[in-house]
Amino acid sequence: MGKTTIVDVARVAGVSTATVDRVLNGRAGVSAANRHRVLTAAKDLGYLPFEGMVALPSRPVHLEFFIPMIQNGFMGELVASIRRFAATVPLVASCNIRALDGFGPETVLPALESVSLRTSGIGIVAADHPKTREAIRRAREAGLRVVTIASDVPGSGRSAYVGVDNTVAGRTAALLMGRMAGRGAGSIALFMGSRAYDGHQTRETGFRAVIESDFPGLSLLPTIETGESSDRTRMAMASLLRSVPQLAGIYCVGAGRTGIVAALEDIRPRPRPLVVMHDLTDRTHVWLKSGMIDVVIDQNVQLVGEQAVIRLLGAIATTAPQLLLKNIEPRIILRENVPQQ
Repeated sequence: MGKTTIVDVARVAGVSTATVDRVLNGRAGVSAANRHRVLTAAKDLGYLPFEGMVALPSRPVHLEFFIPMIQNGFMGELVASIRRFAATVPLVASCNIRALDGFGPETVLPALESVSLRTSGIGIVAADHPKTREAIRRAREAGLRVVTIASDVPGSGRSAYVGVDNTVAGRTAALLMGRMAGRGAGSIALFMGSRAYDGHQTRETGFRAVIESDFPGLSLLPTIETGESSDRTRMAMASLLRSVPQLAGIYCVGAGRTGIVAALEDIRPRPRPLVVMHDLTDRTHVWLKSGMIDVVIDQNVQLVGEQAVIRLLGAIATTAPQLLLKNIEPRIILRENVPQQ
């Protein structure tokens, strides 16, 4: 490390030492421009203060990201965040976003097999499937670095996972649901895109564990898998609103949010069930402000996009099989603390 200190990095970057600390620890609350200034200054000064900091490649590299462009506002905003941030980082020679038709192995495998020869690292949102795990392992054996984004693919040999701890996110949603929906009797509906997503499955597991242990008066209905279809979600939600007399709450694990709100707007139940969703997007922002939903458990899509680029660069720069970095901490967003657009 030499004689360089965090004060030196802050001085060269033109920011506070607190900002340097947040950047080097991968924490939220720093603009993309300041994050870039800190990382550039730290690299130029040769400052590697502690285990877990992201080292950077010695020369510009080519990156590819595979993102399923389904009916999901989070994915669109994730792509925008990756593009914005990558464009500010001189060590990113190119950033190619590959829009996939789905998240299963039938879509992901052909994409992984068509990676450009000049590409050094891949970021991917994919289902946890044996074929996907094997494809990621083959990519690693070929010299590529891979990070999983938003939903992990454990046991695949990926270099890093970028996103929240989804079990913690699900447990957080359950605690809020239980306390806000009251401790009386009532049913809770669960919607998810697919258990093939590790993130959806672990959120559901965490949610069920807390509701069953801490709120015995609340009854969990069978989980409805929507296959990412808003129309299917809308029909299922309308059916529940008409057939379940004591529907106390609705937990949307992921995907299908538009269908849930559309059904609530159509039927206008009184009282309306408590609604908890994930990810602050343009739509969930409007729904919170208008009172159509109550809580959003957010993983900060801007930070996820930035960290996906940073950790992929870090994976390329190191010989270690995995990066030692903390997960992004979930944020609890209510109507009264919705960030300004």
